[in-house]
Amino acid sequence: MSLDGQYDDGNIFAKIVRGEMPCVQVFDASHTMGFMDVFPQSPGHMLVIHKTSKARNILEVEHEHLCQIMEAVQHLARAAKKALNPEGIVITQFNGATAGQTVFHLHFHIIPRYENTPPLAHTSGQMADMSELQKIADMIKKHI
Repeated sequence: MSLDGQYDDGNIFAKIVRGEMPCVQVFDASHTMGFMDVFPQSPGHMLVIHKTSKARNILEVEHEHLCQIMEAVQHLARAAKKALNPEGIVITQFNGATAGQTVFHLHFHIIPRYENTPPLAHTSGQMADMSELQKIADMIKKHI
């Protein structure tokens, strides 16, 4: 998919916002939400989305919505730092299929990184155990 196109209300993140698909939620605010990535690259890998924006990527997002989502990204990254004590945190976002985007609903990845532990390849394995994701989410929630 190119950088241009129509927003698909049937994408997985839109379904999560509407409650049609489950997720291991970490954070829910009026405009944004954060949840655990089911194909984590590292323990604590979260996704942050805007709940009402129809932007597929950062090139399309409204300024106000970008500010709201970035505030949530910072908030969750700080909580992950306190809860999980990583040596680093990667915050990333992809625009277009060629750049690695697979879900065309603007989203940011927060990926805690640990020394001597290489990240797993994204979406190249089995889904994570939901009970393990919930344990990590509960740890992070204590610091929100």
